Amino acid sequence: MKFFFPDSQDLVSPTYDFAHDEYLPTRVRQRDDRYAHEVLDSPPYHGILVSKAIVDGSVSGSGKYTSSQRARLYRMGVRRFFRLPAGIETLGDNGAFNYVSEEVPPVTVDETLDFYEECGFDAGVSVDHIIFGYESSAGLDDVDPAWSSRRQLTLQLASDFRRRVEERGSQIQAVGAAQGWSPLTYADSVARLQEMGYTRIALGGMVPLKTKDVLECLREIDRVRNSSTELHLLGLTRVDAMEEFSQLGVTSFDSTSPFRQAFMDDRNNFHTPQGAHVALRVPQVDGNPTLRRAILAGTVSQQDAIAAERSTLKALRALDGTRAGIDRALDALGHYETVAGGTKKSYLPAYEQTLVAAPWEDCRCRLCRTHGIEIAIFRGTERNKRRGFHNLTILATKVATLTDRSSSPSHA
Repeated sequence: MKFFFPDSQDLVSPTYDFAHDEYLPTRVRQRDDRYAHEVLDSPPYHGILVSKAIVDGSVSGSGKYTSSQRARLYRMGVRRFFRLPAGIETLGDNGAFNYVSEEVPPVTVDETLDFYEECGFDAGVSVDHIIFGYESSAGLDDVDPAWSSRRQLTLQLASDFRRRVEERGSQIQAVGAAQGWSPLTYADSVARLQEMGYTRIALGGMVPLKTKDVLECLREIDRVRNSSTELHLLGLTRVDAMEEFSQLGVTSFDSTSPFRQAFMDDRNNFHTPQGAHVALRVPQVDGNPTLRRAILAGTVSQQDAIAAERSTLKALRALDGTRAGIDRALDALGHYETVAGGTKKSYLPAYEQTLVAAPWEDCRCRLCRTHGIEIAIFRGTERNKRRGFHNLTILATKVATLTDRSSSPSHA
């Protein structure tokens, strides 16, 4: 099983000053900042996925790349741009979520193939159109005509994509995109893609599905899947079900979920092999938008907030593993919660669990070894993204364990 990390230009600065929350004045982001595979002992993924919409933008707006970054990617190619070590694969797609509201994809097959070739990807997914809907018992025709239209269009574009790859003599490995709204329609899409000659197929539109529904689709697909056909799950991470996914032909998946949970989830911010912990929220007085608005509105004292912020950071950095140290840190965190605007709910019980467990002390990833408790502090992009990179190492360990178990004689 291989994990691909979708790119959204997520980097961290190796020279960031955590004590003063400052960057070096000479810092140049693309030149000096580092990707996850550059700041960890080993890459936490087998490949990266880059969407055309992220680079070039789409009808929904501009992408994540500046014009200079985009030009550099096209000029240098994907491997040099990301400074990828040997063995890391590259996969391109269109980023269909960015044009889901359009009647037809606003990009042509040739434009997509141009992007893949000019950037030098190893493989690329055919143009697809997401179907947001699922009816387990639905057949091929008894649904919303728009669903049927999108599936047929996705299949036609896959046929055109494979034909153009062959006509242009492209070195890109063509990956066929399959869409559906039920186990039967997904299986039919896979069968038709195989008839076109695809041996690697990406299953799209499954992110909203429950795990049992994904498994139901995979079991139906397995009835028509050739033994040589490899399946990729687009945007889907269900670690607990990955072993069964693997037995049903899934060989790779991509997702930003472990990374984004570091700063988007309400509770599961710091991952461990056994579970997850809440991160310790210490917002920057001069950098947190909500806190700044409260200060400007006069509902929070800037002087009190700064004092509470500093004392909280001091107490966290002074942790020595004793109960007295934990209590001092909890008191500081609770005081900052109060000063910062009377939070509707307190995280203190969850903070206590995090502080008692001190998971950064047991973790052997380079970031935890280097930064210690700073990784567990929910505060600004540098800490939050490092915690996200740490989460990727936990996923990598789980995927490696799954792979080893699946390849053992008892699973052969």
